[in-house]
Amino acid sequence: MAANKKMLILPGDGIGPEAMRQVRRVVEWFDKRRAVRFDIKEGLVGAASLAKHDTPITDAVMRDALETDAVLFGAVGDPKWDNVAFDKKPERAILRLRKEMGLFANLRPATVFPELVAASTLKPEVVSGLDIMILRELTGGVYFGEPRGITTLPDGTKRGVDTQVYTTPEIERIARVAFELARKRTNKVCSVEKANVMHTGVLWRETVAKLHAAEYKDVQLSHMYADNCAMQLVRNPKQFDVIVTDNLFGDMLSDLASMLTGSLGMLPSASLGAPDATGRRKALYEPIHGSAPDIAGKDLANPLATLLSFAMLLRYSFDLADDAALIEQAARKVLAKGVRTADIMQDGATKVSTTGMGDAVLKELDTLAA
Repeated sequence: MAANKKMLILPGDGIGPEAMRQVRRVVEWFDKRRAVRFDIKEGLVGAASLAKHDTPITDAVMRDALETDAVLFGAVGDPKWDNVAFDKKPERAILRLRKEMGLFANLRPATVFPELVAASTLKPEVVSGLDIMILRELTGGVYFGEPRGITTLPDGTKRGVDTQVYTTPEIERIARVAFELARKRTNKVCSVEKANVMHTGVLWRETVAKLHAAEYKDVQLSHMYADNCAMQLVRNPKQFDVIVTDNLFGDMLSDLASMLTGSLGMLPSASLGAPDATGRRKALYEPIHGSAPDIAGKDLANPLATLLSFAMLLRYSFDLADDAALIEQAARKVLAKGVRTADIMQDGATKVSTTGMGDAVLKELDTLAA
């Protein structure tokens, strides 16, 4: 079978390359066992790009991202670059990718695997069976609003300004994704903002409510303030199905929700753009954990979030739902057999390295495909 699926791999920094090596092994397995082939390019981003090119992402890598079918991203960040200028920070790479690729919809699932219920810091009855999706608007809001910056005032003190800005079309398109997602799940959307203190929150609530009334009356819609949503995620997370919110609140709430599952090392994410004339979307997939420089290069990191991000890539960008399900099933079987990396280690389990977890997943893939 000819390779007609273009994928750009950006391992990044820290544990990113280690986890991505396990994805490469799974890609090779699909080539041999499923006749699913990819035309793969690889590029530098973050601190790795800074070290070689003096920029967190080069124009050439950005062009590759715009021309590919899907991007698989590792992680960026390195303490050695903490004191560089703001526009040189490793994290600027992911922000540029999101902005120039038009990736406005960030899907962050928070799913508790039955085998990992005990890994959560919450009571088992609170998180058992948890399966929610947080949908974060990704290209607007306070992270991109203008004016922004730090200025020195006449008296020598300084003032920092970040501007929260949203337009009706920006809110409508993310809300539409939320309602469509909910129709494929349990048909509930909770729209989250701070309409009690922020004008953008008022516009957000009005716009979501208007779209719901016009096109999605069959979906159950509720509204909640962001601070209350954070409290409810800890108190009773299973009340939610799809949560849709802005860039800033989505950043915070999705990280909070991820810890309900017990480990950042287990959760994937997808960032999607608007469909083009053929129905295809630009897309970037990444684990939600960071670069974890303290364990980088030690073969200790959990690669499952990166592998599950690859599964999301197969499902959303290439319509390979059966192949995506194979990876997800393999991951669940590995966990059911008590195989654990350090971040999810439990009494009585078998502790493995990054490579060891990759070995275990490949073994289960062989069994499932037999």
